[in-house]
Amino acid sequence: MADSAGSTAVPGQGPTTQGVRDLPARGRAVCSGFIESVTHQPPSEQPFFSAVVVDSVRPGAASAGGVRKPYDRLRVIWLGRTRVPGIEAGVELRLDGMVTQVDGLPAMFNPRYEILSRQEHL
Repeated sequence: MADSAGSTAVPGQGPTTQGVRDLPARGRAVCSGFIESVTHQPPSEQPFFSAVVVDSVRPGAASAGGVRKPYDRLRVIWLGRTRVPGIEAGVELRLDGMVTQVDGLPAMFNPRYEILSRQEHL
């Protein structure tokens, strides 16, 4: 079943999870990916915590339909936070929030998130 925005949904459940490359330019979305990096603000700046999320596919892979978007990263920003528990490089997570554009790249502010897996440290 598809809603008017074109996303596929199962009756009684939320929207289908998609990759970062398949996110809409704007609007509500659910996606999954891996945290590539995190940014901590200095104490003298306004508090926010951000992470860059990438798809789990190898770099350079084409998205559905064979067309690669000009961006393959999603910036996730938690306002008013200096740290978010469990959010660190290598973690796989599912995000649910509103996608917007910041400096020409997709971004989500204060999304709901679920940690799917963590990278094991040896």
